[in-house]
Amino acid sequence: MKNLLKIFVLSVWLLSGCTSNNAPENNVYELKETKGGKYYGGVFNLNESEYIKNLNPISIIDVYSYRVASQVYEGLFKFNQIDITHVETSLIDSYMVSDDQTKYTFHLKKGVFFHDDPCFEGGKGRELTAQDVLYCFKRICTYDKSNQSFNLFSGIVKGADEHYNISKKGDVDNHEIEGVKLIDDFTIEIELIKPNSVFLFNLARPGAFIYPKEAVDKYGEEMRSKCVGTGPFKIAAIEEDISVLLKKNENYHETDEHGNKLPYLAAININFLKDKKIELMEFKQGNLDMMYRLPTDHIIEILDDAASSEDGEVPQFELQREAEMSSQFLVFNNFKGIFSNKEVRKAFSFAIDREKILDYVLNGEGYDIGKYGFTPPSFRNYDVTQIKGFNFNLDSARYYLKKAGYPEGKGFPEITLDLNAEGERYTNVATEVQKQLKDHLNVSININIAPIAQITEKSLSGDYDLMRLAWVADYPSPENFLWFFYGKNVPAKKDEKSYPNFTRYNNETFDAYYEKAINSLSEEEANKNFMLAEKLLMKDAPVLMLWYDEGYRLLQSYVKNFPNNPMQYRDFTKVYKVPVKKESEKGS
Repeated sequence: MKNLLKIFVLSVWLLSGCTSNNAPENNVYELKETKGGKYYGGVFNLNESEYIKNLNPISIIDVYSYRVASQVYEGLFKFNQIDITHVETSLIDSYMVSDDQTKYTFHLKKGVFFHDDPCFEGGKGRELTAQDVLYCFKRICTYDKSNQSFNLFSGIVKGADEHYNISKKGDVDNHEIEGVKLIDDFTIEIELIKPNSVFLFNLARPGAFIYPKEAVDKYGEEMRSKCVGTGPFKIAAIEEDISVLLKKNENYHETDEHGNKLPYLAAININFLKDKKIELMEFKQGNLDMMYRLPTDHIIEILDDAASSEDGEVPQFELQREAEMSSQFLVFNNFKGIFSNKEVRKAFSFAIDREKILDYVLNGEGYDIGKYGFTPPSFRNYDVTQIKGFNFNLDSARYYLKKAGYPEGKGFPEITLDLNAEGERYTNVATEVQKQLKDHLNVSININIAPIAQITEKSLSGDYDLMRLAWVADYPSPENFLWFFYGKNVPAKKDEKSYPNFTRYNNETFDAYYEKAINSLSEEEANKNFMLAEKLLMKDAPVLMLWYDEGYRLLQSYVKNFPNNPMQYRDFTKVYKVPVKKESEKGS
């Protein structure tokens, strides 16, 4: 408890210290009503169970970093927080698409300024232009050990692959990407090789966030924490592994329907505490404004409270539940070691009793067991029930283990399951998996718990046997899940990092279906080919599916304009707080 109190005291001190020069006139803690019944001011306090890894847009691959960076940076598009299946314009006023759906012309907003920062002359943020967009898009297509975003343009934008290959050999400052053209100071054109069904989604993802060249020149690798964007908030303070403080961008370009300048909140304070029980206690005491994911042994109690109240509201706070675009699974190392054997992967997949894990270990905090494919059952017009996955079947499990050469587990090598804890949730699941594999197959596994940064590094380098991961949609399409297995994302050299195909799964027929899908002109045609690809995928069992997520989120009743969604995409631009009535005022 002392450590947690220290975090909150430290954050308050940081906030008061960092707002002395550019703070709004009203006190940041004081709520001030404005047009339309909205309120300015207040600090939004929340907790994340894992610390951020990297806030450099082209390096972001984990959801924790994404949630912070998306408040600081913006792209040409962003996701609609209410209808997550669509993107909406962000840094552009309008755009046009050619009849053959291969040429896009984007007209940027005028009067959008980067955050004030020492990287600019005089420390004053300058206006964003199309030259900035061109610069950032060229960096997407330039080889760099920290660049994990080339997939956004590779095989999609004309000249992207050529530019990337040239960049591996040396300087490309004077080399242009054939399909990316500067029209004027506020217009840019992008030409695709052929139509692509997810291209606009890609422009809303973190790798396509826009930032100034001045920041790259000044900070270089320090951009993992030194952020200069155009977003509604800017980094005010970072305490490594402890907290991140975001301060309102007073020069933000958006307004609401009443003409109020956005954002409403004065600041966002993010702490990084791993203990979910302490987090719940702090939420109940009002020290946190939101809590995502509940301690498993408190879920039934909170659900009972919600069921006994009107409209599913828990007294003083609201319970939000949403079937998520998220899958929980174990990753087999497909390219080396014991799990390069498909029969072993099938044995493990049949050996796990997922119902027991969901009902008794997670206390029902999940949408369904992972009995279909890799894609969760959260997408319209994509019926995952057509995909045959793996149910608990001891006879099949033992048959495939014997077929692999390990009857009754004899001679099976020692392996390790790596995972990050996220409270006790994943640790409890791992312990149950360990027990079931011993009971059902006579196979022993070790459990190694590590921070998400270490887990991510192991995933990229292929330095693991078995790993617990979750895949949360970057954009609302089955493609985002099947992209995880696309063989052409696997580097030729095994010592190079592989993203996002951590499994290093490679199947040419799968790749052909996948490519046909992303080049489709209709959602119906795309989903038909995605389905064929996924059916083939599950026969190869490159991962062990556990469950499909359902997000449980608690929100204080005084927090407004903060809808939940299946991607856990968070946009604080229009979030605000309303004053809490004192006890003496209630009922008057």
